[in-house]
Amino acid sequence: MAQDFTWQSAGAIAQAVQSGQASALAVTESALTRIAALNPKLNAFTAVTAARARAKARALDAGGKTTLPLAGVPFAVKNLFDIEGLPTLAGSKINRARPFAAQDSPLIARLEAAGAVLVGALNMGEYAYDFTGENLHDGPSRNPHDLTCMTGGSSGGSGGAVAGGLVPLALGSDTNGSIRVPSSLCGIFGLKPTYGRLSRAHSFPFVASLDHLGPFARNARDLALAYDLMQGPDPDDPACAQRGVEPALPLIDRGLDGLRIAVAGGYFRKGAFPEALDALDRVAQAANARDTVDIPEAHRARAAAYVITATEGAALHLDRLRKQAADFDPAVRDRLIAGAMVPAPLVMKAQIFRRWYRERVLQLFERYDAIIAPATPCTAPKIGQQTFMLDGVEMPVRPNLGLYTQPISFIGLPVVAVPVPLTPLPIAVQVIAAPWREDVALRIAHALEQMGVAAAPRPNL
Repeated sequence: MAQDFTWQSAGAIAQAVQSGQASALAVTESALTRIAALNPKLNAFTAVTAARARAKARALDAGGKTTLPLAGVPFAVKNLFDIEGLPTLAGSKINRARPFAAQDSPLIARLEAAGAVLVGALNMGEYAYDFTGENLHDGPSRNPHDLTCMTGGSSGGSGGAVAGGLVPLALGSDTNGSIRVPSSLCGIFGLKPTYGRLSRAHSFPFVASLDHLGPFARNARDLALAYDLMQGPDPDDPACAQRGVEPALPLIDRGLDGLRIAVAGGYFRKGAFPEALDALDRVAQAANARDTVDIPEAHRARAAAYVITATEGAALHLDRLRKQAADFDPAVRDRLIAGAMVPAPLVMKAQIFRRWYRERVLQLFERYDAIIAPATPCTAPKIGQQTFMLDGVEMPVRPNLGLYTQPISFIGLPVVAVPVPLTPLPIAVQVIAAPWREDVALRIAHALEQMGVAAAPRPNL
């Protein structure tokens, strides 16, 4: 009987391959079998790289005993990462005519150098301008916990693939919340690193001054493992920091001792559904987070993030908007056209505010090591749902799933989305740390997991 590695962690799979208890090919075949069986339901993958994966796995097995930290671990990436031999779709119809990528993204290359096996490309919102996981061209990603519900976006396929047990690791991007929103709605761990921490080279951009790339996993240890292996400078990404590798995994078992953790109040409690507040309160109690802090002018930060997102995104797509407007999702197209008409003085004002806001928020980290806040205002809405009630006001779902993530990504802080397994659907809490202190956020996430407060629940598929 074929071995089933569905719910094993990345670390456990690597140990099994390292010890000879399992072959990389057996692990790969297990993942490919599950993808074939469940992707028709979940619509997480837009391409499966089966031949490449088998070749990589056979090469690993032929090399004999290995100590590679991700030996044989299957992973997949949002389809805005360059994958050699595939067009980089970025969720769009237009990009299907692009030449195939000539090389892999460096983050793919770094994971494969550590022994991981790429099994495919994942569904996403068009051009990453999305919080729902619904794609007009490829269809919506479906939530493994309820197939009628959204995965969240724009990294919706990444969230669904990890939560559904198709792969233990996936990569996504986060401009305004596109790692943290799917992590919350799908009930998995996600890391948005500090802006500039991980290379974005050979990935399709959205908003250069806001874009981050990062991993998804079903536990904090796997998240830290993947993150550590992707670190390091890259001259091909001018925004990538010239910092050496600063491993988080060796620090992950230190627990909460000595950490000062506060709860975000004010803006970050307005509009939250009861389940979001329940999850936040559970995490706060477990983390002994007794202080409440107001993040100053968070509502203006979100407004400024909208201005910068719309204008930078529009500038990137102007030529496509002129020549192929009919090939866009109309909702994405209209937001980009609106962004192209934003007056320059408003953009300058948003950037000036951004600097002011960053300085004020960083002052909070002189007193605290981390701040916790809701990741989304609610659990996963239904696919196609247009509105929900926020503080008694009917509001559109699509933009407001990022209610609590945008004011954080706006200034590039590292965040781990920590899933709380509520019934019937999970939801996540953001653990926000100071710049370059991903280790602190991951340490807190792991401690919450050890206490049983945080967990990635298994769906019944």
